[in-house]
Amino acid sequence: MGRVRLFATTALLFLVTGCHSAFIDTTIRNHTDRPIRLVELDYPSASFGTQTLAPGQDFHYRFKVLGSGNLKLIYTDPAHIEHDIAGPRLNEGDEGSLTVTVAADGVDWSPQLLAHR
Repeated sequence: MGRVRLFATTALLFLVTGCHSAFIDTTIRNHTDRPIRLVELDYPSASFGTQTLAPGQDFHYRFKVLGSGNLKLIYTDPAHIEHDIAGPRLNEGDEGSLTVTVAADGVDWSPQLLAHR
């Protein structure tokens, strides 16, 4: 009887709490008046990007943080100059949202993150 009760309690706890994976919903925004190219966002253990981001366009991506480290945005401007911009630190298990805005006066990082452990 003890094992059945333990199994039932464990199963109930699993159903109530559910299974949760921590992801970061990311948006990269081009708030310049020219297209930017070869846009890449590096995060701990991987990267993602897009070939071109037109003026006013957003690029959305969702990722899971494995490991810890700083973000880095790399892109090429219309003058063919590559920009390499350091961003905030992420830790394994972080979740939430991140908006990266490329503007004429620089890059703004707006993380809304919670540590999920």
